[in-house]
Amino acid sequence: MKHIVIIGNGIAGITAARHIRKRSDNRISVISSENKYFFSRTALMYVYMGHMKFEHTQPYENNFWESNRIELVEDHVNSVTPSENKLVLRKGKSLDYDVLIIATGSKPNRFGWPGQNLKGVQGLYSKQDLELLEKNAPNAKVCKHAVITGGGLIGIELAEMLHSRKIPVTFLVRESGFWRNVLPKPESEMINRHIRKHGIDLRLNTELSSITGDENSCVASVITNHEERIPCDLVGLTAGVSPSIEFLKDSGIETNKGILVDSHLRTTIENIFAIGDCAELREPLPHRKAVEAVWYAGRMMGETVACTVCDQPVAYRPGHWFNSAKFFDIEYQTYGKIHAEKTAQEEQLYWESEDGNKCIRIAFEKETGVFIGMHALGVRLSHMTIDRWLTEKLMINDLLPQLEKAAFDPELFDKSLKKAKAHFQQKMIKLQF
Repeated sequence: MKHIVIIGNGIAGITAARHIRKRSDNRISVISSENKYFFSRTALMYVYMGHMKFEHTQPYENNFWESNRIELVEDHVNSVTPSENKLVLRKGKSLDYDVLIIATGSKPNRFGWPGQNLKGVQGLYSKQDLELLEKNAPNAKVCKHAVITGGGLIGIELAEMLHSRKIPVTFLVRESGFWRNVLPKPESEMINRHIRKHGIDLRLNTELSSITGDENSCVASVITNHEERIPCDLVGLTAGVSPSIEFLKDSGIETNKGILVDSHLRTTIENIFAIGDCAELREPLPHRKAVEAVWYAGRMMGETVACTVCDQPVAYRPGHWFNSAKFFDIEYQTYGKIHAEKTAQEEQLYWESEDGNKCIRIAFEKETGVFIGMHALGVRLSHMTIDRWLTEKLMINDLLPQLEKAAFDPELFDKSLKKAKAHFQQKMIKLQF
């Protein structure tokens, strides 16, 4: 019987533990210093907003782990010594392993801003970040104004959270539009309008230069790249995340941005694997990134590595790219390839509702007409249907007549896809395609 140790109890690590148990009687130990029990990280915002309690984010009963013989170790790993198959823990103990799976996730980026270590400056990633936010911004009396820097998904989540407690928010986005490096201009402008409609002070083309403090080393204001001073009591640093791998510095495990792994998620050391946000594929699959900090990728990696460590090796194959998010009241879904700026090799069809709150964009190869991607804002799409179209390499002229089939729930169909189809078919006539 092998002793399999997993560092990290997020979606990647826990999925690996569950599937290893299904496939074997090996001893399994999961180490985490964040929280003893696995919880849904994406639900943290709803705890702060009062929609649920923290215990509601834990999908398994506390006795699940003991009954499934998964040992939970509440500690922090200081270092890994592969030559001895040993971990050194913060509390002075050590732990031996036969197989090690590293699933340590991400950490918020800090770019050396002056004042970034003042009280009242924080990210939003961990349970501890949520607890700190409760101290820093419990209400509008304690936190009279907040500034968020970083125009991505975590930033808009934090803005919505603070807004729910009536705390005024200034949102600094260095691009010309929200998430402009991902969204085409019309979609970005739609979200810009939506953010401002909710009373958020959105500042585009604006960056954080420094943070100033008071006599108690607490946040007092920020200075932007336009030399404007904005008084505030909280600064949210949400300028992306990066793999949490500092403890591997002297381990001999090869790293780049993340921990370098092959198609079976194995590192440069035979019995050590890496999965989830901290893993970096040496040879990324077509149209996929080397590091993908998304929930479903971590889950799929957990299932994949479980097969391999249980002597049933399987290569990691995540399939077509997809993702989803929510921008206040507008849902977002994306499938396949949709570029923020149209490439020379593709055509894009775009439809936007008259009220400016819904849109659909479809991309296809200019030369062949093969469908390559679709995204939507404010319109719920069927993952199963669109994934099948991508796999079948459906031609755009065959896709458009059946576009309504992409509706998530036809019974609640709001006619957006029907309107979009009519618009797209007229556009195709003009394209003479």
